[in-house]
Amino acid sequence: MTTAYEVREIAGEADRDACFAVRREVFVDEQGVPAELEYDSYDTTAVHVLAIRADGVPLGTGRLLHGSDATGKTGADATVGSLGRLAVAKAARGLGVGAALVRAVEDAARARGLAAVDLHAQTQALGFYERLGYEAYGPEFPDAGIPHRAMRRAL
Repeated sequence: MTTAYEVREIAGEADRDACFAVRREVFVDEQGVPAELEYDSYDTTAVHVLAIRADGVPLGTGRLLHGSDATGKTGADATVGSLGRLAVAKAARGLGVGAALVRAVEDAARARGLAAVDLHAQTQALGFYERLGYEAYGPEFPDAGIPHRAMRRAL
């Protein structure tokens, strides 16, 4: 597989469908998250980012909640965005796609004047986010039956 890809904010329904396909592969099929929990009302207002190869194969996705959508997830602080639904297709893991997606979400947050990004990381992914500058806080908690920790990075 070629490693050349671009990461961008989505532009239209085809890109949104590509994001949802990666999320289905990773969260619903691999991890057993019920589809009714994976897709939510935030999907219509979130900023979605997509990693895609030149031949159109989607490699990964993530989303940014901001404004009133994020305040419920970040402790009612409107200057903090919420990174979520970060997923990299199995065939694309180890290529730097996840880190590129996180940086794209951070860029989107900066462009919207946000001061920090929060996320809820699966505990098995804590090291990944720590390497990108995120710090865990608070106790472990379950989300869709998977252990998570809250993390934050100032921008």
